[in-house]
Amino acid sequence: MRQHGASKAIPVPVARALRKLGHDIRDARRRRRIPVAILAERASISRTTLNKAEKGDPGVSLGTYGTVLFTLGMLDRLADVADPRHDAVGRELEEEHLPERIRLSRQQKPGKPKITGAE
Repeated sequence: MRQHGASKAIPVPVARALRKLGHDIRDARRRRRIPVAILAERASISRTTLNKAEKGDPGVSLGTYGTVLFTLGMLDRLADVADPRHDAVGRELEEEHLPERIRLSRQQKPGKPKITGAE
């Protein structure tokens, strides 16, 4: 585990993922030929915060990462990060607990229509 701050431990895979996200953001900014100062201004953050985000600093808020991605025109994938379509483990666990049989209640059984009054 990697330490951040006085008492927060960050798992190594999380630190790696954030570092990759930061580097990908930096590369996207460079591909667009946007200077740090301009992107920081457009995202309404300081240059220091943008530099931290581009390094994958875990202290940078998710909102800041989202705002930077939005400013770069890349927000759509963030909204799908935990989408159920991408949750293979969750879907497998859900399928394990599907009922063997599904029974209709007595009220729902097909057959004679209920007569509710004089017609």
